[in-house]
Amino acid sequence: MAPRHPPRFVVRTHDAARDRRTKVLWGAGWLASLALVAGLAWAWSGADTAPSAPGRTGARALRAENDDLRQQVANLQRADQVADIATKELKKNLAERDEEISGLRTDLAFYSRLVGGTGQRDGLKIQGARVTAVPGMPSAWNLVVTLTQNARRGDLVKGNLSMAVEGIQGSKVATLQGAALGQSAASTGIPFSFKYFQQVQASFTVPAGFKPTRLRFSAGADGGDTATSAIAWADATRTDEVTDVQQQP
Repeated sequence: MAPRHPPRFVVRTHDAARDRRTKVLWGAGWLASLALVAGLAWAWSGADTAPSAPGRTGARALRAENDDLRQQVANLQRADQVADIATKELKKNLAERDEEISGLRTDLAFYSRLVGGTGQRDGLKIQGARVTAVPGMPSAWNLVVTLTQNARRGDLVKGNLSMAVEGIQGSKVATLQGAALGQSAASTGIPFSFKYFQQVQASFTVPAGFKPTRLRFSAGADGGDTATSAIAWADATRTDEVTDVQQQP
């Protein structure tokens, strides 16, 4: 009996549910592979962009250097401010010293003339005058007149100093003295008594609207010595000269 060969064709029934499951499994596997590839790519990209340890160390060094430079700038600014304050204070001190030296030179010239440093002997002399306004009283003035003499050393010189103020009242030239200056009508002048020099002081008033232009002084000493002087009002009211000296009885 001849052997039986298996049939060349096999007839199988078609299972649609199994085919769908197979397709679903293949799709899920394909999606999983895509997710795996994406995850690996993201990991590699993060590894490339993440700062390395040496990079972080360099950033910290740069921040530290920046902070140090900021501190140096702040220190320099403070030092500049201190130097500016010191410079202003030095200039102020120098100005005060210059003013003091100027005053000492004025005093030296005054005392030199007083003691006759040039060999010249002067009798009674009106050395200078200064006028200052009385605060709160625009028509009232304080007067300081310096008198000197070195002709009679050690001798007491006594007498009286009279004054007059020339100026303009309205449109006319006028001269005020005595009662017109607020002084007593019976007054004979400002008394003085000194051996070498003295600053006599007085106060006077002028009428409202009167514009002084010049001061006139006349000093008469017991024994016949006299002295006269005319001083411009502008010079008498100047404040840049040092005329204060110590009084000598």
